[in-house]
Amino acid sequence: MATSQAIEDPEARFSAVLVSAASLPGVRISRAEYLKSALTQYCSEDQIRRAIEETPAAAGIPLEVLDKAADDSIHYEAAKASVLSAAAGIPGLLFLPATVPADLAQYFGHMLRIAQKLAYLYSWPDLFSADSDDLDDATKGMLILFVGVMFGTQSANAAVGKISGEISKQVVKKLPQKALTKGVIYPVVKKVASYLGVQMTKQTFAQTVSKAIPLVGAVVSGGLTLATFLPMAKRLKEHLSSSELAKPKQRVVDAQVVDVDIHEPSAADGAEQEPGPECTPLS
Repeated sequence: MATSQAIEDPEARFSAVLVSAASLPGVRISRAEYLKSALTQYCSEDQIRRAIEETPAAAGIPLEVLDKAADDSIHYEAAKASVLSAAAGIPGLLFLPATVPADLAQYFGHMLRIAQKLAYLYSWPDLFSADSDDLDDATKGMLILFVGVMFGTQSANAAVGKISGEISKQVVKKLPQKALTKGVIYPVVKKVASYLGVQMTKQTFAQTVSKAIPLVGAVVSGGLTLATFLPMAKRLKEHLSSSELAKPKQRVVDAQVVDVDIHEPSAADGAEQEPGPECTPLS
């Protein structure tokens, strides 16, 4: 009975898919390797080093440069997700029980990939712990909120904005564990996960219909994936790029493990900090 109830619970259903997608090979992005690859054609070695050791904002990299790198990554991930979805649509109706769940997992896998890439470009800390292969509750909560932003959920937008502002003020290199697992953000995470579980069910139905006819289903499925993935990724990009955390001004200190909870801002929180050096402008 408990298992049946978990399957019917949209929150539990989405959380299970998220954990499954996060465990797929290649889904986890190395922050250092990605930033080096994404910024090489735009920035000096010293700027890239500072972006990796601290943040792109601390390195003084302009939003214009970060937006260009973000667009490159969005189109890359959208193209990969579309091709894989099209491939899953080739067999047709007979193989739907196998192809639809696999396609759903890879689709959300690419959503998690682009969420990580955009987060790192716009100065978020490492989302995954280097000490464990498991998906901890804080990381799962943050990924749920990022996906919620991609789906246009206003409560996810507000929660991500609060966490971004708090990380920016406290200048930490770690996700706010308490806020995401016990604090005021936690109920929002659960609400967003439940909403995403319902949306995922609708999306699964659409993918099933699109794959029903062999070969033709490949074209329809691939096109549907591209048409949904691109605007959702751009929605997250716009939200993260407009946050206080992305602005090229703060310098991150070496206070490694600082637990942050959401609190009311004080007068001292608005103090300006000296910006870093300018990145090479776009040609």
